[in-house]
Amino acid sequence: MALDSDEIERYARHLVLAEIGGPGQAKLKAARILVVGAGGLGAPLIQYLAAAGIGTIGIADDDTVSLSNLQRQVIHGTPDIGRPKIESAAEAVVRLNPHVRVEGHSLRLNPDNAADLIAQYDVIADGSDNFSTRYCVSDACFHVRRPLVTAALGRFDGTLTTIRAHEKGADGRPNPTYRCLFPSPPPPGTVPPCAEAGVLGALAGVMGSLMAMEVIRAVAGFGEPLVGRLLMVDARSMRFETLHYGWDPDNSLSGTPQA
Repeated sequence: MALDSDEIERYARHLVLAEIGGPGQAKLKAARILVVGAGGLGAPLIQYLAAAGIGTIGIADDDTVSLSNLQRQVIHGTPDIGRPKIESAAEAVVRLNPHVRVEGHSLRLNPDNAADLIAQYDVIADGSDNFSTRYCVSDACFHVRRPLVTAALGRFDGTLTTIRAHEKGADGRPNPTYRCLFPSPPPPGTVPPCAEAGVLGALAGVMGSLMAMEVIRAVAGFGEPLVGRLLMVDARSMRFETLHYGWDPDNSLSGTPQA
């Protein structure tokens, strides 16, 4: 997919990177990425995907902007309070990069609609804030064979990993699923929501930016993805650690059937 003169200047700092260059930038332009959630994680993620030249960004979110969002959801502004997040996010993308097409989906993903929507995109980036959506999205990605970049926020901590459960690793074993890492959601009430526990606003920017890097690397085809690795960020000590995890033969998606 050819770049015009404006795009060549806009993406000049990518084009001089040997790992991206013209071919990689063309891949970014041709890519279709679905972002689940235009909140704390989705806000910086969407901005950096747009700045990088992702050709089509789908945004799935059924929420409206509230004043308490603005401490971390930097794609929205004070004049956007009360507006659907997909609308204010789309306007921000157009202001940043008119070469990017935005497809808004005003809905909450569930087992009835997730697979059909996810199948329309190349890579899925899940920044949702609840366990039911995370499991729904990861299961659908497995069934329709789409890579998933998924992150989560705590009060002062965040996690990030890439799931390519529809593929096999270099050793011939299946790649792990999200359910290999987290077999089941925690009991209701054990993990307080953001409104109760709080969250460091700048941490959302860090984790959303890391999600964008993982998506861009997946599309352009450079580096080593976080498959089978969970990146853990502790903002209090500014510590980054990586936990390795593998395929669980007892997982409910790709596990070995019992005789």
